[in-house]
Amino acid sequence: MTSLPPLVAPSPEPLTPEELARYSRHLALPGIGIDGQRRLRAARVLVVGAGGLGSPALLYLAAAGVGTVGIVDDDRVEASNLQRQVIHGGSDVGRPKVDSARDAIAEVNPHVRVRVHEHRLDESNVLDVLAGYDVVLDGTDNFATRYLVGDAAEIAGIPCVWGSIFRFQGQVAVFWARPPVGEGVVYRDVFPEPPPPGTVPDCATGGVLGAMCGTIGSVMATEAVKLVTGAGRTLLGRLAVYDSLDLTWRHLTVRADPARVPVTALLAGDHAYESFCGVTPAVDAEPVAAAAFTGPTTDGRLAADLAQVAGEPGPTPTSLTARELADRLADPGDDVLLLDVREDWETRIVGIDGARVVPSGVFAGPGADAALANLPRDRTVAVLCKVGGRSDRVAALARAAGIDARNVEGGILAWARDVDPALPTY
Repeated sequence: MTSLPPLVAPSPEPLTPEELARYSRHLALPGIGIDGQRRLRAARVLVVGAGGLGSPALLYLAAAGVGTVGIVDDDRVEASNLQRQVIHGGSDVGRPKVDSARDAIAEVNPHVRVRVHEHRLDESNVLDVLAGYDVVLDGTDNFATRYLVGDAAEIAGIPCVWGSIFRFQGQVAVFWARPPVGEGVVYRDVFPEPPPPGTVPDCATGGVLGAMCGTIGSVMATEAVKLVTGAGRTLLGRLAVYDSLDLTWRHLTVRADPARVPVTALLAGDHAYESFCGVTPAVDAEPVAAAAFTGPTTDGRLAADLAQVAGEPGPTPTSLTARELADRLADPGDDVLLLDVREDWETRIVGIDGARVVPSGVFAGPGADAALANLPRDRTVAVLCKVGGRSDRVAALARAAGIDARNVEGGILAWARDVDPALPTY
């Protein structure tokens, strides 16, 4: 890919003496200079996610003098964020991330206008949000939002700087369906289908090296600056892969898939992107007729309830809510076994009294048969992890071995939310 022309025209006003002093190190750079700095001042950059990648990207975009920075995030700051989300501090715990990030940017550069979007992007709002920006940085940690942002950026015709991190590795790329020079490449060209649900652990499960977030997030900010100013050669057409343990970078060439149908509209329907990625969104319970369900369902508990409505014996439920687990544990006549499959360090942060702790990795290793053999066949086994992913896999293995195993939906976080809000979370 050849160098791209500047994405943004220079702001009409000259730089003030204060700005000349602030950005003097930029002004001396070939490819940026006075005009490039005025382009940055006129630029509108949206950052999706004020987390591990968004934090350093936001700070460096603000320090670079990007005139308008948008922040999309609907989460609040937690203590476990502080290991890598450097835009937030200890005093911000409990605050909305967009507010914490906005205040930090004001300290870095009061000349930057910050627009906050304290909501989760979905099919109903993503195009309206992106419409006000020149470039979007995607620092999200779930596949549904990545496909949503990628499709919306293709429809809007704006470049998307994408980053991803896991454990000790990170990836960065620039996607743009219709660049002014050369051939476009979008997220779906490289990742046409999401991985099967549960096959890729999230950072909460697999971990992530905090300092590496700074490396990847800074590269994302650098790519945005290059796009705005036209400096250098962007990552459009290349996927940069970083290994922090070996301290190596690899560049993989990526090209448009000639067989791919261009995206001209978002996937239709509520929660369409969650469904596309195999994620079942939580829904409010409401009365429903069994006849309304004409197709198969993967929710064993719902299938059992509907079968009872129809007067038929249903399959054994495969899950239960945190509230249902609490009721069963409180019933002296119910001999349910609580199996906590989190790591030992996680249980020391927060746990439920009486749980049997066996990390999920045991059920995937050479000791799996012995671990399953130690589970009772004459009582229900409620399997718990942090948010429900690991426990769902272990529960499925246990059911295949003839055990009445049920996944606790939402894990310990759902327990803390719905049963005991005084418990710490992580």
